[in-house]
Amino acid sequence: MSTSEGGFSTRALHAGQDPDPTTGSVVVPVYATSTFAQDGVGGLRRGYEYARTGNPTRTALETTLASLEGARHCRAFASGMAAEDALLRGILRPGDHILIPLDAYGGTYRLVSTVYADWGVEFTAVDTADLDAVRAAIRPNTRVLWCETPTNPLLGIADIAGLAGVAGEAGLRLVVDNTFASPYLQTPIALGADAVVHSTTKYLGGHSDVVGGAVVTDDDELEATLGRMQNGLGGVPSPFDAFLVQRGIKTLAVRMERHSDNAERVAEVLAAHPAISHVLYPGRPEHQGHEIAAKQMRRFGGMVSARVRAREGMSGDEAAQALCSATTVFTLAESLGGVESLIEHPAAMTHASAAGSLLEVPADLVRLSVGLEDPDDLVDDLRQALDRLG
Repeated sequence: MSTSEGGFSTRALHAGQDPDPTTGSVVVPVYATSTFAQDGVGGLRRGYEYARTGNPTRTALETTLASLEGARHCRAFASGMAAEDALLRGILRPGDHILIPLDAYGGTYRLVSTVYADWGVEFTAVDTADLDAVRAAIRPNTRVLWCETPTNPLLGIADIAGLAGVAGEAGLRLVVDNTFASPYLQTPIALGADAVVHSTTKYLGGHSDVVGGAVVTDDDELEATLGRMQNGLGGVPSPFDAFLVQRGIKTLAVRMERHSDNAERVAEVLAAHPAISHVLYPGRPEHQGHEIAAKQMRRFGGMVSARVRAREGMSGDEAAQALCSATTVFTLAESLGGVESLIEHPAAMTHASAAGSLLEVPADLVRLSVGLEDPDDLVDDLRQALDRLG
């Protein structure tokens, strides 16, 4: 079928996934080969020559993901950070400037503040929910406006269409990290983004068994640059990793519905418990970005963060860490977006690299990746863990 035909779930199952012409296999095969026979020396090829440059399993994944994001191009990478690096390396040069969110993923902050800073790239952290603050932070040498929405781990919401307008006025590339939402919940290209980045490790793979990344764009010039970066830097996924992400995408729609159902229930229970001071979930009406999220997202996703109250003899930091250690259904682990529920302490785990910076996260914060378990089991687990705090 055409990559642009059908609803989301139909495209997730069929775009780029025609039956194998040789065997009729309805699942795209894992092409575990490093090289491909050519039709002649310097002549026509069968479409592939060397597996770093291209592989049919990877092509199928890229075709599907581009379709789901409503774009014409996608490049898959070995990790989300490899995808970010290829994109930024293709756009930025020493002396350029990039804007990143005040609440950026720790790995993104580390990449920009160390690797690219050492290369001579300047950066400014700004509240991307404040369009006036973004405008004020733009410099003559600014080239990229980087956005996450929802953000990691504070679940902040940015107005993608509004940022696209600001970026367009200033001649910037707007890049949106869509990992938390997935293309099922949000399609930034349709809202004006120049490129979308994913850690396919998360909701797209969905089963905590693969690491990968991707960049999606509708811009032909940027696609050509990404192709050079993908082949030249070589940070490509293996055929089996591409297969695993493709397999995960097939159930993305139904999984995101259940993730959202469970997260809404968890957020409600946390908000009602006296041990919690704040619940950060864009699906709650009191969330600062709720109205924008409701406008640009299908639902509000499976990520919930919360701040834990200090109590007698225990700081908020200590209480948050104690909560992370007291759950039994929620597993204490980094990463997110898998079928199982995870809990973590960002200040000491995923965002430790931001300590002492403008991006430092509150020490009393816990982040929950709400999985697909029975919702009663999830809320019972959290209640018993919170009650143990006293």
